[in-house]
Amino acid sequence: MDLYTLVKAIILGLVEGLTEFAPISSTGHMIIVDDLWLQSKEFLGKYPANTFKVVIQLGSILAVVVIFRERFIDMLDFTSRRTAVKSSGHKLKLSHVIVGLLPAGVLGVLFEDAIDEYLFSIETVLVGLFVGAIFMIIADVISSKYNSVKVESVDRITHKQALIVGLIQCLALWPGFSRSGSSISGGVLLGMNHRTAADFTFIMAVPIMLGASVLSLAKNWQFFTIDALPFMAAGFISAFIFALVSIKFFLKLINKVKLIPFAIYRILLVLVIYVLYF
Repeated sequence: MDLYTLVKAIILGLVEGLTEFAPISSTGHMIIVDDLWLQSKEFLGKYPANTFKVVIQLGSILAVVVIFRERFIDMLDFTSRRTAVKSSGHKLKLSHVIVGLLPAGVLGVLFEDAIDEYLFSIETVLVGLFVGAIFMIIADVISSKYNSVKVESVDRITHKQALIVGLIQCLALWPGFSRSGSSISGGVLLGMNHRTAADFTFIMAVPIMLGASVLSLAKNWQFFTIDALPFMAAGFISAFIFALVSIKFFLKLINKVKLIPFAIYRILLVLVIYVLYF
């Protein structure tokens, strides 16, 4: 495997890592980078592009697990030994996460083939990027106008709120809309501050992304040959490192800048890609 191919793997890992959890659509960016520049379906040769994308997505998932490791350990601690949890009576539970991920998980399984066949193109991604941006702007405007912040910690999220966020996240089944963009916007509309909505979004993403990734890997295990490992490893490590940096930066920033700057970026990206591609 030549150095140029490894560099392409690293670049795709970078794109995945920087965009997976920001509200700008990693799927949209990956499709755009593929079609307009890297043409991964060609340069991957005998290695399916979708299989490689699952591998680098696992790198991003690992970054979330590392950053929220204490939260995941706490959710899985069914003895509830933490003093703070006992005294307050509130805690983000595994059941909140399950309730939140079920709607998109069920619809994703039911319509996976149709989504793959009809919605993975630059045209549909541009629609998703634009409509998702408008939704994010609406969420910020409503939140600012009515000063509706009532939930300032994921430990205060109710099961009803988790379900509604999960239902809104179904919009992200349209490539380009963005999983984090839809669910953070949904959380903000429900009275969460932006950091709380982002925390819940990232935590909720791990099991559903991990489940989808494991299923995809199981179907394509035969492509993990010795000569493919350097390529896969380069993309995985790149996605992990850049996701780690991106998530930490985003979580420090989101309560200050909110969603509108990301929405503006999405709209500008749509305009640029439209001019270049069409």
